[in-house]
Amino acid sequence: MKKFTAFLLTFIISGVMLCAHATTTPEQVLAFFNKYVDAANSYSETITDFYTPDAKIIRVVMKPDGTTASVTANTKQYFNQMRIGANLAKINKYKNFYTQRKITKQGNDYKITCLRQPSTSDYKIPAHFVIGPDSNGNLKIKEEMMYTKQQKFLKYAK
Repeated sequence: MKKFTAFLLTFIISGVMLCAHATTTPEQVLAFFNKYVDAANSYSETITDFYTPDAKIIRVVMKPDGTTASVTANTKQYFNQMRIGANLAKINKYKNFYTQRKITKQGNDYKITCLRQPSTSDYKIPAHFVIGPDSNGNLKIKEEMMYTKQQKFLKYAK
């Protein structure tokens, strides 16, 4: 009976330790986000690895008349557009800077709400990222939303 009790106790403790280890902290999410920003701003080939395959990509286009239009893309479309624009971005030394970062828990995930300032602009516009563990426990971007003044995104609107 002592062996069974010891086994059961070991099993329970192991389960508690696994649950504690599997818990994602806001600090881990922010560290992941900082790595993502560094990869994006250095035009890293690994940038696509930061996203889940089914991540939701949203661009809220700010029209000259003051209205907005939301454009949603799947990762395949988004990655293709990212690759096309990367060379021009490198030439212009384009980067995004994120300020006023706020992180909130959203179920098993975290939402980072911030202001994005493109390096080619003097304004800051809203953005958010939903980041959480994938089925393997690796942190990934599950949703990305950015406001933009780039009207070219409207051609992808449905």
